[in-house]
Amino acid sequence: MKDNLGKYGENIAINFLKSKFYEIIATNWRSGHHEIDIVAKIDKTLVIIEVKTRNSDTFGHPSEFVKSKKHSNLFKATDALIESIDHHGEVRFDIIAVYEENQQWIVDHIEDAFYPN
Repeated sequence: MKDNLGKYGENIAINFLKSKFYEIIATNWRSGHHEIDIVAKIDKTLVIIEVKTRNSDTFGHPSEFVKSKKHSNLFKATDALIESIDHHGEVRFDIIAVYEENQQWIVDHIEDAFYPN
């Protein structure tokens, strides 16, 4: 169920981004053991998006579960991605939290959620 919930949340996030005119470049992009959930573009900015999906926010907002270890892994994967697509513009790291509240799925898009050191 956990994998299905995660995939469901990613699909919700993709549809949300498309509705905001983001161009989806890749989903589940991998470099070694590191994965980027969604790679998108808005204007000339490359947006690296971590999606966190939960059945509720009872135990905390889903974005709270994106810890510094995940940041580090995303930075490594992003370095490889940038090299592979020869991107020279801005890069932004976002989180999309997807959770159920009152029998509705909530999408919380946090832009510039974290930065490389």
